[in-house]
Amino acid sequence: MTDRQQTDAAARRFIDAYLVAWRSNEPDDIRGLFTEDAELRFEPWTTAFTGHEAIVAEWLRRQDEPDSFTFAWDVAGVDGDRAFIQAETVYTGGRSYSNLWVVDLAEDGRARSFVEWWMDRSKTS
Repeated sequence: MTDRQQTDAAARRFIDAYLVAWRSNEPDDIRGLFTEDAELRFEPWTTAFTGHEAIVAEWLRRQDEPDSFTFAWDVAGVDGDRAFIQAETVYTGGRSYSNLWVVDLAEDGRARSFVEWWMDRSKTS
């Protein structure tokens, strides 16, 4: 298996685990996604939430109800240990977002860095 294949497979496992955490909002599921010193940005221009406690607290502050969304995604590309995830999130209330996630994966498959880029599809440019 090539490094590219390994990163792609690790990214797919990460997203599967992310979806579990997104639906459960359980702190242990959220912590399991990230290294202890990970940085998470829900928008690329904001200050990172760093470490498990900050990440869990912010995740729970923003949490979605478990059955309030659908999420269609694929790995758009990889570069070393970095994965690019292209997705669409549709909420039951009608909101819809295009997403690009940039995830730097540690050797164990957890994220060292996670940056979300999103665009509200209900707003036209």
